[in-house]
Amino acid sequence: MFNRITAINDKWTEESLAMQITDRASRYSGGVRDPLSGVAWPNHTGTAQYIAAWAAALSNPQSRYYRDPALLQRLQQAVEFMLRFQHEDGTISPGWTNYHSPPDTAFVVVGLANIYTLLEQQAWEPACTVQNMIGMFLQRTFPAMLTGGVHTPNHRWVLTAALGSLYRIFGEIELKHRAEEWLQEGMDITPDGEWTERSNGIYNTVSDIMLYYAARDLNRPELLEPVRLNLRMMKYLVHPDGEVVTDYSGRQDFGSVFSLADYYLCYKLMAELDGDAEFAALAELAGRAVNHPGSLPNQIMLGFLLYPQLQSAAVQPGELPDRYRKVINGAFSRRELLERIGQDGYGGPVRHSKQHTEFGAPVARVRSGSTSVSVMTEASSLFSLRHGKARLLGVQLASSFEPGLITMDSLEETEAGFLLESAGDKGYYGTIPADKLPPRQGLPASPWYLLPHGERLLTHSQTSKVSVRVSEHSGGWELHFTAASPEDVLTQIVLLFGSEGTLAGEALAPVPGTKETSFWKSGKLRYSSGGDWMELTDGSHEHHLSEVRGMSYPDGCQKVIVTLITPLDYTLRISLS
Repeated sequence: MFNRITAINDKWTEESLAMQITDRASRYSGGVRDPLSGVAWPNHTGTAQYIAAWAAALSNPQSRYYRDPALLQRLQQAVEFMLRFQHEDGTISPGWTNYHSPPDTAFVVVGLANIYTLLEQQAWEPACTVQNMIGMFLQRTFPAMLTGGVHTPNHRWVLTAALGSLYRIFGEIELKHRAEEWLQEGMDITPDGEWTERSNGIYNTVSDIMLYYAARDLNRPELLEPVRLNLRMMKYLVHPDGEVVTDYSGRQDFGSVFSLADYYLCYKLMAELDGDAEFAALAELAGRAVNHPGSLPNQIMLGFLLYPQLQSAAVQPGELPDRYRKVINGAFSRRELLERIGQDGYGGPVRHSKQHTEFGAPVARVRSGSTSVSVMTEASSLFSLRHGKARLLGVQLASSFEPGLITMDSLEETEAGFLLESAGDKGYYGTIPADKLPPRQGLPASPWYLLPHGERLLTHSQTSKVSVRVSEHSGGWELHFTAASPEDVLTQIVLLFGSEGTLAGEALAPVPGTKETSFWKSGKLRYSSGGDWMELTDGSHEHHLSEVRGMSYPDGCQKVIVTLITPLDYTLRISLS
């Protein structure tokens, strides 16, 4: 693997050098252009990650760039760019979001601190200037790291790791104390290993590697326990082709294609630390997907050079399961925690982010060889199925009751499969008592927004309960949808298929004015891809509404709509090749 990563890092170095701005007259001189915007940014997915690749190439005796004077000069220009784009308060701004951002700065701090340590270990005189410049950048971040805040749950562990990295290098005790202030908030992970953001494609890997660094630099080995939990959970959240399950993510990896590649470094580190055969097997699986040096905190080439023990194969991989039925968070006391919202000290406003009340919602995973199934709560899709190359990316349920998307509240495991349920209430609000009305003297009008709406009494409340019984049969799966009341609620089931496959059905009708969207009116439907197929029965077309108000429809897939009207008693049967 070391030789392969060396080749990948060298190739990436060569390609990124062509993107560096070498015009000294440019404000962005020394920076590396972002492929999307064409502008150079100083963040951890911008110029800073190229600095990591170049420093690793210069330090690797097997690299064709080892101690190359021309690359060292380009590296120095990139670090000069970083210093110029560091604000007076010590922070950086990615450019498209999060200006003067402590967490984005913390990502860079962790990466540059690793580079600083690597260059220090090299004891290569020509690189001392660059090392000192990186040290200057890091020292300038002290005020922001010691006082700065966050947006999201994982940002806390990024800042903790950054503070630990600075403490390792500079030894200032206040850095350690600030890290401990973040850590005293406690770990936001379930006993089954799921982080708040449920982001299997991106932010799991961030929290995991950051806590690994923090455990090392702050001498807090207990911080590795949540890392172990998440890394173990992930063996159930990989499709047969190595793609990670992102169907229910609470972040931007939702519904996108990700592999285990960014988990590689952490799996490898933990396998060596614990002598763990399962982690070694998962590292091997992740390694097959690696085609990039890794994002800055997970930069694999840096990892190999900073931790030479990774270059050995001291821990032999074990066997990973390819047949299982696992409910994640099935025993987690989520309802009890949600009921605490509103108590003193809980449930305050979360500005510029969200509360993530879906944390700990149960998800079921079933794997049988090349067939992979997800059954989900608190997600925009309630079911997904991969069978070889045939991909049913999601099953969505929407109605005119709320209106819009229906997400499942609960999941119960049954002998044949799983029972999903959802309940929603909607009512009307009466008059405001006279003694609760605000004074209007001197006002030109009585604006709606100045009225105390919380004083209105609820009237005519209605409840809509929907159940979906998901069960496995000898040839595939079955979804049985029921909803007794209210009557005459316009409902739709949206089937999301991979765009690479072919749909065929005796009653499949394109929806005018839409992209890749069809009504499935009756009979059978077959989706085929790469020699694999799934056959679905039966279609339904009880109303003509193709879009439900308040519902959003994903792009990049083929959408098939089944329309129904309550009361519901509808069965979708899926047979597999």
